Amino acid sequence: MFPTQSLGYDRNITMFSPEGRLYQVEYATEAVRHGPLAVGVKATDGVIIAGEKRSPHALVDLDTLKKIVLIDDHIGTAIAGLHADARRLIDYARVRAQINRLSYDEPVSIQSLVVEICDIKQSYTQGAGARPFGVSLLLGGVDDFGPQLYTTDPSGSYWGWKAAAIGKDSDMVRDFFKEQYKPTIDLEGAVKLAVQGIIKAAGEKTAVDPAEKAKTVEIGRIDTTSKMFKILGQNEVEAILKTM
Repeated sequence: MFPTQSLGYDRNITMFSPEGRLYQVEYATEAVRHGPLAVGVKATDGVIIAGEKRSPHALVDLDTLKKIVLIDDHIGTAIAGLHADARRLIDYARVRAQINRLSYDEPVSIQSLVVEICDIKQSYTQGAGARPFGVSLLLGGVDDFGPQLYTTDPSGSYWGWKAAAIGKDSDMVRDFFKEQYKPTIDLEGAVKLAVQGIIKAAGEKTAVDPAEKAKTVEIGRIDTTSKMFKILGQNEVEAILKTM
């Protein structure tokens, strides 16, 4: 049995423990750690986002599972954690991006959109009758400031990255990126590094056949020339995997 006081800190989203912890936020972060891996790599000429799709049941059609989604023409995001929570945030981000286009006739800056998403997330850590969002988003794109890569967490914090990982085995992949990432990396090298990170985390769970692996790996890319985010088709992913 837990002491009554501990249960109070445990259940109350607005109450700090004596150690300065918000347990409900930590539990939401744990939900992210159990989500399938997503990675991102910033290159000199663009950004790569990749993710692993994991089926909850053998009969689920993998084509219906979306790990990477488009927010605006120049921004894509990968999800780790509760997809239902992610939908709410992604819908909000899409609306804010379109409002910016209508108001200012220009695409929204990626950092300002990340801040708006995190403001929503943070507000759900302070009010009673709600819970934190159990999802992290990895956003990548190109704006007037060049290639951008950010992550958000359930607390409402965000960070800009050169190479990032969220979800299951993300600590291992970040260590791998720390060893392998070079500031001069281009898009071709970035996509290989991103896929290597996913394969390293999956280990023996990853199928040997590139055609089979392509069913469980999703890749999005954007370059500084077109500034258009594209989610690659399965055949394109398979072609990349054959080079690994």
